[in-house]
Amino acid sequence: MSENKKAEKIVAVKGMNDILPSDAPLWELFENTVQSVLQSYGFQKIVTPIVEDTALFKRAIGAVTDIVEKEMYSFEDAMNGDALTLRPEGTAGVVRAVIEHNLVYDGPRRLWYKGPMFRHERPQRGRYRQFFQIGAEAVGFAGPDIDAELIMLCRRLWDDLGLDKIRLEINSIGDAGERARHRADLIAYFEANIDQLDAEAKRRLHANPLRILDTKNPAMQDLVNQAPMLLDYLEGESVAHFEGVKRILDHNNIPYTINPRLVRGLDYYNRTVFEWVTDALGSQGTVCAGGRYDPLIESFGGKPTPAVGFAMGIERLIELMKLAGEPAAPNQCDVYMVHQGEQAQLQAFVLAERIRDAGLDVVLHCAAAGGAGSFKSQMKKADASGAAFAVILGEDELAKHSATVKAMRAAEGEAQQASVAFDAVVDYVVDQIVGHDHDHDHVHYHH
Repeated sequence: MSENKKAEKIVAVKGMNDILPSDAPLWELFENTVQSVLQSYGFQKIVTPIVEDTALFKRAIGAVTDIVEKEMYSFEDAMNGDALTLRPEGTAGVVRAVIEHNLVYDGPRRLWYKGPMFRHERPQRGRYRQFFQIGAEAVGFAGPDIDAELIMLCRRLWDDLGLDKIRLEINSIGDAGERARHRADLIAYFEANIDQLDAEAKRRLHANPLRILDTKNPAMQDLVNQAPMLLDYLEGESVAHFEGVKRILDHNNIPYTINPRLVRGLDYYNRTVFEWVTDALGSQGTVCAGGRYDPLIESFGGKPTPAVGFAMGIERLIELMKLAGEPAAPNQCDVYMVHQGEQAQLQAFVLAERIRDAGLDVVLHCAAAGGAGSFKSQMKKADASGAAFAVILGEDELAKHSATVKAMRAAEGEAQQASVAFDAVVDYVVDQIVGHDHDHDHVHYHH
């Protein structure tokens, strides 16, 4: 390559985004909040591979679905010819792991997962080709109580995150026999009105007629609204289960709307389905979707095992947090080490390690391309880091075997800085940070 020819710039794959340091604290806040809420309900973390056998998703999601037909990133393993797929959703992998490792042999399990999912769809606001999900799966529980608990868990999460523009829609899609009768009537109804169906609906008519109810085509709304409703086909046990869910939600003052058009395109769902929806992100309204999928584990070759779960898209909830005016990013550190000269730098390393040993987060100033930087420029960086204290070392400090400890967030009338002997710096900083309630916003104290 000639020296004056610039290398071609490589950019990220369309729809696959970097999470930059400026956004990372918000992601951390979200993930930590979700994890603590899930743990408070007794859910345990499970981590499954990002790549699975393509057959897993074909069986779980169904071969005649948009996800399998158009959206999956599937490829042949060049080493052995295996058909593999980047996971488009989380439930199938968790269910595979539950069966493979016999996780419910000693009773039901509450499990949760998080990680990237992949779908080749048109990127739009809060919806990407690589997107992150957090999901929960309660496996081995048959009653309406666990369905209601999952919904209440979500409600607590929205409260903890300060999100109030999210509302709950619920429905029951009954059991296989009820759905079969409804499906037959639905197909007959749409066939009688075939001239009003668009091309997409005609394609789905026999393969997946329930999905026609999901249509976004305004010209078909009246037709869909007059279609037979699945709720009208529910019998004994399905009705009792749905009533049980509603009773617990009502007793706990959880507001909801029954949406009889809320369905699932996947065959393995049954009974309770629910979605948390928002109008704050434009047309793509759902931020969390869940439901019961009792038939799935048996269809994978496991023993018949009831299960219910939900999944939420992290990007979309982060968007909502930003709209809700989530506070500025937490601070980078508790202490910023400022130093000038070689000997001061060596001593700064020693003190920084000691302060970290005490459980605080420390950023030690390291030289940038233009050199170490003046005291003034280092103090600017210390201020920008959000640190509660700057520990300053220069020739004067070395001569006195002490450091200057400057309070970066001191209130009026409080001591701004002190000269502290090297051996006393750790105790001084810890006492100051732990002893100041008003500084708690700045503290990352680990112990």
